[in-house]
Order: sequence, then structure tokens, then C-alpha cells
Amino acid sequence: MILKEYFGTKAGMWDTRVLATDISQNALSAAQNAQYDEESLSKLPAGWKTKYFNRTSEPGVWTVKPELKSNVIFRTFNLMEPIRFKIPFDVIFCRNVMIYFDQDTKNQLVNRFYDATVPGGYLLIGHSESIDKSATRYNYVKPALYRK
Repeated sequence: MILKEYFGTKAGMWDTRVLATDISQNALSAAQNAQYDEESLSKLPAGWKTKYFNRTSEPGVWTVKPELKSNVIFRTFNLMEPIRFKIPFDVIFCRNVMIYFDQDTKNQLVNRFYDATVPGGYLLIGHSESIDKSATRYNYVKPALYRK
């Protein structure tokens, strides 16, 4: 939704696809289902609910519109495995996952992210997470934001 809002009518001139990954097939299935209740959508900016969601036949339940949903690619992926996607990423979001890893595992993961990021690209992590600044090649921008 943010990409559509930012690029507007020029979105077609850019590759705005989003790759959504998780190790859990259940999590990916729930994300692909893309159904949300009123409370889940209550903090969206004004007008976004009707712009990006359709009501379902179930009262109080909304689903993501097909044109937005088709912009997301869902894949099972284990963060402990090498990152072998064909195209490097402009932005990688890895939020609230690394809190479960020891420091060595985090450092290895962040290095794999770095290698999979385009020059000038970004890594965003959760605010409760941190990266060992002495062990990363990313440049610190501000809390939770790093740039290659």
C-alpha cells in the first residue's frame, strides 16, 4: 500500500513487487489469505481500507484487493540458508526475528543480507533488535535502519 501511494500512477515504471518469506507454511498461507477484521485495519490512514480492501461476505472481515495482492510473491525461506534469489534487494525488512538468534548467527545473517542488497539499499530491523556495528558492512543510519 505504501509503495502504491508513493509511486502512484508511475508504479508501473518500477519493479514494486514484494517478496514475502517465512519458514512457516502456515504463516505464509495466512498472509496469502489476506483477510483482516475491522480492528486490524483500524489504524490505516483514512481511505486506505476502501482503496485497498474489499468487504467479504463475512461481516466485519475485509480482504486485500487482487491488484495489490498480485504484487506480493510468497515463498518459504529459512533465514539460516544461503540467500539465492535472482535479483538483489533494494530493501530488506527483517523485523523481530533476530531477537531469537545468538550474536554469531545474527552476524552471519546480516552478512548474507548485505550480500543480497543492492548498493545504496537498506536493511530495516525491529526496534528491539540491534546489529553489532563493528561486525557489519552496513552503515548505521538511525535506530533499526542500515544502508549498504
